[in-house]
Amino acid sequence: MPLDPDMAAAALDAADRTSADALDLLADLVRIPSIGGTPAEVEAQRAVAAVLAADGFAVETWDLDLARLTTAADFPGMEVARSSGLGVLATRPGADPGHGRSLLVDGHTDVVPPGDPEAWPGDPFTLRRVDVDGRPGVAGRGTCDMKAGLVAAIMAARALRAAGIDLAGDLLVAPVSGEEDGGLGTYALLDHGVRADACVVPEPTSLDIVPANGGALTFRLRVPGRATHASRRTEGVSALEKLLPVLAALEALEARRNADVHPLMRRWPLAYPLSIGTVHAGDWASTVPDLLVAEGRFGVALDESVDAARAELEEAVAEVNAVDPFLREHPVTVQWWGGQFAPGHSRADDLVDAVSRSHVRAGDGGPAPEVYGGPYGSDLRLLAPVMPTVQYGPGDARTAHAPDEHVALEDLRTVTRALALLYVEHCGTA
Repeated sequence: MPLDPDMAAAALDAADRTSADALDLLADLVRIPSIGGTPAEVEAQRAVAAVLAADGFAVETWDLDLARLTTAADFPGMEVARSSGLGVLATRPGADPGHGRSLLVDGHTDVVPPGDPEAWPGDPFTLRRVDVDGRPGVAGRGTCDMKAGLVAAIMAARALRAAGIDLAGDLLVAPVSGEEDGGLGTYALLDHGVRADACVVPEPTSLDIVPANGGALTFRLRVPGRATHASRRTEGVSALEKLLPVLAALEALEARRNADVHPLMRRWPLAYPLSIGTVHAGDWASTVPDLLVAEGRFGVALDESVDAARAELEEAVAEVNAVDPFLREHPVTVQWWGGQFAPGHSRADDLVDAVSRSHVRAGDGGPAPEVYGGPYGSDLRLLAPVMPTVQYGPGDARTAHAPDEHVALEDLRTVTRALALLYVEHCGTA
């Protein structure tokens, strides 16, 4: 529906006036080291809940029933231990819900560890001004993934309130935790019964629109060997050497699975990566290792079932076992653990169009964003089955888990402006 030009101008003007507040809030959120599984993860949830309450939202919080949630048959997995979790839902009720639609903004507050502190020019949890490809920006763990996106969503709502614009439909903002290692927070949100007519996840998309994600399954290989003294190594069997044919088989599997990919995924040189991230073998330098444990990440194709993907990897390993005399008797085994990100594909053409229009208007008539699928797992795959969902947010995902993670201030401004317009278009006005 066409936006009233005066109302759109008022929304954009109010959004621009939030820039100082946006930086202050982002600095506050980055200062909370909300690494998955730490007490700060809950602290970040409480901090965002307090901000939303001060902005006039009706805020509900609840303790997550981890024992029940994590043992559910469809629980998406978790890679870090947690003793607590906090659900948060902030609602700005629509003034005329019978003539408006509801919109959910889902954004995670948890971050990955900063890694080697020497790789950062400063404290990872202190917001710092940086240059981003010739543009002003800020750096700190979580700036890109995805506290800046959550800040943009909050500032967009604040702008409409400042401009005196009442939405007809409900606007819901849900900060969630546990996204980085499986999706606990969004899973719990949906378990709590939260639904809307559409959902935007302001993950870093370089200002493009992502209505689909490939999946990502965490796996573990246990590769056996036979120990002996290293001086008699030929009389033993090295688990490290037995990994090598498995790696060759997985490399061939990756190539087959990427030979013909979904059109939304053709942007990427490797749409569905298969990689080994950790390898541990042996317990003594002069002993032939009798066990190797390798853990990795297996990309799942768009619209492919998790069971079918698992079966392909298991079959590739079984074929190696079948042709190796030692492994026939002592097979390599595959375990599935940790985050199990199914692919997500939201048929959300109307929402894609609305976000695209809002982005163009927010950028003063610049080019429309590209639309493609992301090669990573995200909470979109949990949300898409129950409501149209897209990702759209500031920042380049390439920097998300990297040292000196950053976001350009211009991108933060554009997304804030675009979301303000989207709220008005999607929810309508009273």
